[in-house]
Amino acid sequence: MRDYVRVFRQHWLGVVALTLIGILCSAGWLLFQQPVYSATSVGYVSVPGGDNMGSALAGDNLAKSKATSYASFASSRPVAESVIGALKLDIAPDELLTQVTVTAAKDTAQIKIEASADTAQQAQALANAWVVSLAEQVKILESAPNPADPNAVPLDSIIKVVPLGDAPLPSAPSSPNKKMTLVIGALAGLIAGVAYALIRNHLDRRIRSVEMVEKATGASVVGTIPVDERLRGSRHVVESGVIDHSSTEGYAMSEALRELRTNLHYMNVDNPPRVIVITSSVPGEGKSTIAANLAVTIAATGQRVILIDGDLRRPVVAEFFGLAGGGGLTDILSGQATLNDVLQVYRPVPTLAVLGAGRIPPNPSELLGSMAMKRLLERLSEDAVVLIDAPPLLPVTDAAILARSTDGALVVAGAGKTSIDELVKAVASLEKVSAPLLGAVLNRVPTTGSQAAGYGYYGKGYYYHQDAAKGKKAARPKPARPARAAAERVESYTDEGLDREAAFDELLNPNTGEAPTRRVTRSR
Repeated sequence: MRDYVRVFRQHWLGVVALTLIGILCSAGWLLFQQPVYSATSVGYVSVPGGDNMGSALAGDNLAKSKATSYASFASSRPVAESVIGALKLDIAPDELLTQVTVTAAKDTAQIKIEASADTAQQAQALANAWVVSLAEQVKILESAPNPADPNAVPLDSIIKVVPLGDAPLPSAPSSPNKKMTLVIGALAGLIAGVAYALIRNHLDRRIRSVEMVEKATGASVVGTIPVDERLRGSRHVVESGVIDHSSTEGYAMSEALRELRTNLHYMNVDNPPRVIVITSSVPGEGKSTIAANLAVTIAATGQRVILIDGDLRRPVVAEFFGLAGGGGLTDILSGQATLNDVLQVYRPVPTLAVLGAGRIPPNPSELLGSMAMKRLLERLSEDAVVLIDAPPLLPVTDAAILARSTDGALVVAGAGKTSIDELVKAVASLEKVSAPLLGAVLNRVPTTGSQAAGYGYYGKGYYYHQDAAKGKKAARPKPARPARAAAERVESYTDEGLDREAAFDELLNPNTGEAPTRRVTRSR
């Protein structure tokens, strides 16, 4: 039921539109229909009763029996021809018979005649004339000749059809039934809308819910990252390590990243993953954005983090942090530089260091799958959590090769953008090389509208609590700043001749509580 509700909430506009179209089509059909009026007259079969109860009962039974036969006779050509003559109509008897319906009421001696015509007056006149003509034809039918004198005038029958007054004048057309027609049009449109929603949902293979991902891939969704308008148009880090209570978007993003960080930690409490590849199935799903902001979130706890730009085809990590490009991972792997030369500390959160991609090589897959890369990851993971921003899985094999040498991969999927088929293929590419999969991360999850609930996202934080005792709003707690002390100490380091690796180790594992005496202006 939740799946059906989700489908209808996602395609409610189409369902409503088709329902309205059904109503409009019904209304249009009504405009071209000639109104038909119906009038009903009633004739009563009269049989004189006797003086005793037996005779009266016999007469009543005879009248009921005759009513049934007369109802059949009323739909005959002789009656129609009599009505045509009485009303001076220019119509064939068979055609006139189609305008009249005769029924005998059950267990009664009544005959109901319903006549239809283009106007109310014509319908009334036709119904009245029909019952009169029926009475005349019955009189002729039931009249018997004198047995003693065949040439004598026939005797009147004791059985008669008596008209019970004139038919009432119709006040409104009986056909078409406007209300019923509009209801049928609405139901037809609604059925078409429901069919449209189900077919659209079946053909639309884009990711629409957490359950959809977990059912198709067998992988858990370890994080749902909401849409953040601050990320549109440029590449930059929006996470600062501190929850911004003044911004709804900042609060939602921070909480989602912290949830992802917690889920990664509790995958294995005793031995949480230390080297994590962050990839996606196709480009443009926001893997680099998540890698950069997740690195800041983890580093904000005091845990040292190294973010490596493992996308040696389209590197963007240095741009996210506003760091210098140039040397990076490829220079270390090719032996042209050391870690000290290219590792850069991110000044706002000094427990985070960034290793850029370096110069783009002609053989990225070979470099990433080399023993030098494996030894580098083993060395870095001894003292830090290592996050690797890797290329997408489907276009190239770089991420799958990298994931084999790590604790696992996080596959980022764009909510409402990535198709489930692409995600399944991406997960399958990891399985082919026996690379561990930590889980999936849904990015750009809607926070409002009909689709938000489908992804299980209800991330609206609150900024204060109600003091039940005093009935007052408690003061908003001042957010903790886990990186403040380290940030103050990093100001004391000089940029001239700075050994970045040594500075990173010193910042994270200080031997003393004293900071160096020299101070310079902070720079990024």
